[in-house]
Formats: sequence, C-alpha cells, structure tokens
Amino acid sequence: MSQQHILQISELTKKVRFILESELNTVWLTGEVSNFIAANSGHWYLSLKDAKSQVKCAMFKGSNRRVRLSSGAMPSNGQQVLVRAKVSLYEPRGDFQLIIEHMEDAGTGLLRQQYEQLKNKLNALGVFDLSHKKQLPAHIQCVGIVTSPTGAAVKDILTVLKRRNPNIKAIIYPSLVQGSYAQGDICHAIESANNRNECDVLIVGRGGGSLEDLWPFNEESVVHAIHKSALPIISAVGHEIDTTLSDYVADLRAPTPSAAAELVSSDSSELLNQLFILELRLKKAHRIKLDYLNNEKNYLQHRLSQVHPEHQLQLQQQKSDELSLRLKQAMQRNIKQLQYTPVQLNQRLLQQSPLTIIQTKQDHINQNTHRITQAMQNSLQHSSETFVHLIEQLQLVSPLATIARGYSVTRNSKNEVITKVDQLSCNEEFSLQLSDGRINAKVI
Repeated sequence: MSQQHILQISELTKKVRFILESELNTVWLTGEVSNFIAANSGHWYLSLKDAKSQVKCAMFKGSNRRVRLSSGAMPSNGQQVLVRAKVSLYEPRGDFQLIIEHMEDAGTGLLRQQYEQLKNKLNALGVFDLSHKKQLPAHIQCVGIVTSPTGAAVKDILTVLKRRNPNIKAIIYPSLVQGSYAQGDICHAIESANNRNECDVLIVGRGGGSLEDLWPFNEESVVHAIHKSALPIISAVGHEIDTTLSDYVADLRAPTPSAAAELVSSDSSELLNQLFILELRLKKAHRIKLDYLNNEKNYLQHRLSQVHPEHQLQLQQQKSDELSLRLKQAMQRNIKQLQYTPVQLNQRLLQQSPLTIIQTKQDHINQNTHRITQAMQNSLQHSSETFVHLIEQLQLVSPLATIARGYSVTRNSKNEVITKVDQLSCNEEFSLQLSDGRINAKVI
C-alpha cells in the first residue's frame, strides 16, 4: 500500500472523464425524453431512455438555441429524439452524462443516422474502394436496365437511347424500386442479369423521391449485390442532389436515369467515366484529409476543453442550477412545515383547553349519571319483580287464602291452634277464625 498511489475522489473522476471524452468522443443516439428541466440559466437538463436503460444529459444554451423540433422550441417528456452528444462525466457528483450538441426529431434523422453508420461500415470493409471499379466497355451494344417497368425512369432511358443511338439493344430486368420488398427484387434482377450475361453494362436506378422512397438503394444487400456484379453497373438513382450507397459502390454514378442513358450511348462516355473516377478519387482524398483534420481538431479541442474557461463556466453554471433547484425544494419544504406548525399547535392547545377538559368531564358525568340511573331502574325493576314473586309465593301458603276457600282455624283460649278433637275438653272455650271474622264457641 505504501508503494501505491492512493487517488483522491476528484482525481478519479477527472481521470474517468478524460477516458470517456477521449475514447468515445462524439456519439449519435436516439431515445425518449424524460425528466426535462429548462433552467433559468437557459441550459436544458433531461434524461434519454429506452426500454432497458437511461442516461442523464445536459444541453447548454449555446447549443439548444438551434434546436427545431416538431413539438416546438423545446422537447417534451415522452418525445423520441435523435441527438449528437459528447460522452462526459459530471465531476462534482461522479455522474455519467452526455453533453448534447445537436437534437432533432427521430424518424428521418434516424434514417440519416443509419445511412451514415452503414456507409462507414461498408467503407471500412473496402466496398467503395476505387480498386473494385470496373471500366465501361468502349463499344456498348446492349444495355440492361434494372428498374420498374412502369416507372418514368425506364421511359426516359429508352427515349434517350433511341434518340442518341438506336442501334443499342435494351433489356429490362423488372424490379420493385420502392417498399420493403424492393431490395430482394433489385438483388434478384442484378443476379439474373449476371447469370444470363447478355448485356455489356447494367443501369440500376429509379426516379427521384424522398429518403424513405430511395431507401432500398441504401440496403446492405443491394450494395453487396452491386459490388459482386461481374457486369459494370451505372447507378442512376433519383435526381442529382440524391445520393445513395448504391452510387458509392457502383462502377459509375449518373445524376439521373437520362444521364445514365447518355453515358452508355455517347462516344464521350469514356471521358466522362474517367472524369467521374477522378472526381471520386478527389472526393475520397478530400474526405480522408477532412477526416484527418477533423480528428486532429477534435483532439486539440479536447485538450483545450480541459482548461478552457467556457467548460469551467458551464460546470459551475450546472452546479449553480443544481444548488438552485435544491434550495427551491428546501424552501418549499420549510414553508410547508411552517404552514403545518400553527395548525398542529392549535390542535394541541384545543386539547389542553379548560373548556375542552370541562366538556370531556361533563360528558363523563352524563355518561355515569345515565349508567347509574339505568342501573337503579334495572335494580328497582328486579326488586319489584322479586317482591311480586314473593307475594305470590306467600299467597300460596297463607292460611287466609285457605280460610277464604271455606276453611277455618280453631284456636283454644291460649290462642293455640287445635288440630285434634282430644285437644279440647268439655266446657272449654275456643274460637273459629273465618275469612271475615272470628266466632267464639264452647264445647258442650
């Protein structure tokens, strides 16, 4: 441990940020906008996510002024966008983030991204190399046309061929040139033309249209089919401003289908072919030089960004925006707490109020009074019922009840009840107790 260099947290985040920015540099990606915040400073903070992951992003006001989206000047949560961003790290928190430089709607932008990605991939494979380009025959007698048999392109080609050189034979290899099934048709037509080997050159193309309409000629399978073709191929897709990957891989590119017909039917076709090859070489050399200079510029910009005041200012502004948001949230929490405290104290005061205590005690007294009254009533009712029951029981055994039924009670002079005859002697007085009085009598 004594021989190892122990990093500070700030050193670690700085190193990680340098690695991310130097290795990945600029990336294109598409995703859904969420957690969008437009800070008072003019900067945007948001997250880009897909079904599995999300990443925090920042777009500074110098870049977001140029954003033009279908939803308006600012993105909205849930919107799909395509962005170009630099991979970076927010050092104060150690958060991985993207610094967005460009933003546009997904869709056509995604197609352009796919176009560039496939173009770079095929270029890296050497598909566009000039060494694979084949020269057009000096004397062309038969031209193959891979296009829609009902489109305007085939009519323009046939019209130009008939006007410039009616002796040239034209063979049409029908194919779809638009839609999801077009790439298979185009590949099959090119393969069929090579297998039949009945023409000197192939014209592959169609009329103009949108990027989506011309997309079959950007498909990788079509590019490889053109690249593998033994027959020289002239790409004639769209108008002069339209450029597809088929144009890069073809042996010759014509700006329009009519221009392709002129190339194969003119004595100057060889010169035009050489000029076009030179143009391609010049463009390639220019592109290589631009790529080299662009990489050099990015490297120097990256080195400059490490110490550039603008980067430090942006970092401090981002920290300021974060602290401002945290302060605002803390103030809101304190305000809510202060609003709640009087209510809580009022409730506690009401609970300790003498009126509340008196009312509570009065309620207890009323409840106890009611319970005592109810208990006394219940006890009186029970006693009354018991008294009535005892009277009934006493009535059943009372001698008066027996006397009332016609019986009498005989008592001697000592008031003793006489139950047998031998208890009385001759001339002894006795009494008879009847229901309504007493009769005195004497034994004779």
